[in-house]
Amino acid sequence: MITIIAAVAQNNALGKDNQLLWHLPDDFKRFKSVTSNHYIIMGRKTFESFPKPLPNRTHVIITRQKAYQSEACLVVDSLAKAIAICPEDEEIFIIGGGEIYTQSIEIADKLDITRVHHTFNADTFFPEIDLTKWKLVSAEFHPKDEKHSFDFTFETYLRK
Repeated sequence: MITIIAAVAQNNALGKDNQLLWHLPDDFKRFKSVTSNHYIIMGRKTFESFPKPLPNRTHVIITRQKAYQSEACLVVDSLAKAIAICPEDEEIFIIGGGEIYTQSIEIADKLDITRVHHTFNADTFFPEIDLTKWKLVSAEFHPKDEKHSFDFTFETYLRK
């Protein structure tokens, strides 16, 4: 199963200048819980936005840079190659960025979205979720609080 996991604003904003636009500790905890012990596929810029590789995950980086190397990660030059090197019988996670999400939304089986209930100025966006192709199967609302500056909802979609 191929799952796209992303935190997405109301206007589909993902980030600006290769940075997240919000800090939601419960979203980070959920991301860690859901992706631990799995393969995670990402673009090079997304990987380079991390201070170090995320623990307990196998990183697969997609880049057009032929000489790009990372000791701790697998490096490929296409989404198809990234998927091909992951175990077929395990759930794999596409974790960004915008271009990788756009390439993968047509082949993904599941969308695991944290919908941030706010509009942001951004330079990277998530593709529109076509509700003729996707069915919302669960939604769990979380109001803003002292640790979370914005309301957000954990949404799960399955391909129709």
